[in-house]
Amino acid sequence: MKDFFKFTLATITGLVLSGIVFLVIGIITIFSLMSTADTETVVRKNSVMVLHLNGTLVERTQDDLSTMLTNLLSSDMEEYGLDDIVTSIKKAKENDDIKAIYLNTTYLAAQYASLEAIRNALIDFKESGKPVIAYADNYTQGLYYLASAADKVLLNPLGMLDWKGLASTPIFYKNLLDKVGVEVQVFKVGTYKSAVEPFTATEMSPANREQITAFLGSTWNQLITDVSESRGISKDSLNLLADKMLMLAPAELAVEAGMVDTLVYQNDVNDYIKSIIGLDKDERIRPLDLADMKNVKKNVPKDKSGNIVAVYYASGSIVDQPSTTSEQCIVGSKVIRDLSKLQKDENVKAVVLRVNSPGGSAFASEQIWNAVKELKKEKPVIVSMSDYAASGGYYISCGADTIVAEPTTLTGSIGVFGMFPSFEKISNKVGIDMSVVKTNTYADFGSLMRPLNPGECNLLQGYVNRTYELFINRCAEGRDMSTEAIEKIAEGRIWTGEMALQLGLVDVLGGLQTALDIAVEKADIEAYTVCNFPAKEDFLSSLLNKGNSNYIKSEILKSEFGSFYNDLKLLHDMENRAKIQTRVPFELIIK
Repeated sequence: MKDFFKFTLATITGLVLSGIVFLVIGIITIFSLMSTADTETVVRKNSVMVLHLNGTLVERTQDDLSTMLTNLLSSDMEEYGLDDIVTSIKKAKENDDIKAIYLNTTYLAAQYASLEAIRNALIDFKESGKPVIAYADNYTQGLYYLASAADKVLLNPLGMLDWKGLASTPIFYKNLLDKVGVEVQVFKVGTYKSAVEPFTATEMSPANREQITAFLGSTWNQLITDVSESRGISKDSLNLLADKMLMLAPAELAVEAGMVDTLVYQNDVNDYIKSIIGLDKDERIRPLDLADMKNVKKNVPKDKSGNIVAVYYASGSIVDQPSTTSEQCIVGSKVIRDLSKLQKDENVKAVVLRVNSPGGSAFASEQIWNAVKELKKEKPVIVSMSDYAASGGYYISCGADTIVAEPTTLTGSIGVFGMFPSFEKISNKVGIDMSVVKTNTYADFGSLMRPLNPGECNLLQGYVNRTYELFINRCAEGRDMSTEAIEKIAEGRIWTGEMALQLGLVDVLGGLQTALDIAVEKADIEAYTVCNFPAKEDFLSSLLNKGNSNYIKSEILKSEFGSFYNDLKLLHDMENRAKIQTRVPFELIIK
């Protein structure tokens, strides 16, 4: 018995000491990362920027340490900030010691508007006379669209090039919900408002099929137009190649078609790059990855005017309260405070509101709209739309002086819905009953243990109708159009940026730089500094604010459920989420 206690105590002591050792190592590692994150990168001669893409693209990452640790938690897939990539490409253009960009692609979860922004940055880089070389073992369609801007497109001799056109494949849960006993009641305005369809139908409605067909066609036309211009292949030929399912054809066919320049194994790519930039085989290429490039100083003189053009990033779903997960959200109350500070700051001469949102809470959207209206009284406000600025994302944008969108941005979706699940049937199946005592008719309104009654349904539909009318009026006022004109293009219908330009919902096609140029012109300033807001939240603050268990859990669930995650989370969070929503359906992520 004594030996048992001795060994038990020794084991416990060993575990405690091991825990302390690992904690110390973790703290040392974190501080090591923090100390090296901001170290300036020294660019040597014959450097090449290596843009290796294998992960997820977001509008803007958090601080460097947060990104590193998030990547460790997620898997071998990394998270990249669109702002970091575009800025790094600009710095590579300005630095004479950087001789080329090597685009090495594996996989990237990204929408086409963001890919277009990177692609345009690469095209701008090429104006320096320096080449862009792209290589992949296998090209996804989106990454080939990106790579097609390169001077030389390389492919593994046994590689694949995915080129087959675009598709949207929504998933419907109605039969599943019926089987488990969940009833979903929907209240909406907008024939095309399809965000609720996965929970109430088993297939696309005719209206939804119509709008998806239209914006897929618009997006595909933009893609083949850009590829045609870069590769010198006619649009008709690109469509014929898509119909042949090029991915399953021999790699030589991609070369014959002009989509690829040459077939080469990855081990030989370095020698190929050397030959392009004029180096001998025994000379060394000095690679600079994205982390290195982020710490390369910009080759621009420091502005001393004191003038600031603020870029305010509004990315994610629009919510009333902060998220407890790792997801980026647009929190109404925070955005209002931040915009008010920019309004009062005399050094801020103009504001570019960078919107990347599928929408969300109607209430929060209205509050942000009002803050933009107040800000506009003092200084120019220009909206720059990214992948999404739809539904609530359009609501918060419509009051700006000028709206800039990428041709493939998804916008519009001027409509409103409310969705209430009832778990009464599933409760009955498992033997759970409920009683209620109330003082007034609607005292138990919102209970998830029963469906809404006819009186509640009528009241709720009236609320949704009034919210929709307000949304229409805000758009009409912001765009200087009649409510009748807005109603004709509303009804919850999605438009691409190119389509929205023709309809008057946006003013200019272009990216963030286009919006900045317009802001500077409207502010009538020459010297200025661009400052990004809000300040990035560091990893430790993020954990303290959101809770480490929720942070890690959300990362695991996203990796496990993939494309199902957003829909399932919407249903899971319904009790705490704003009941009236202005958002686009998650299935509009196109492939």
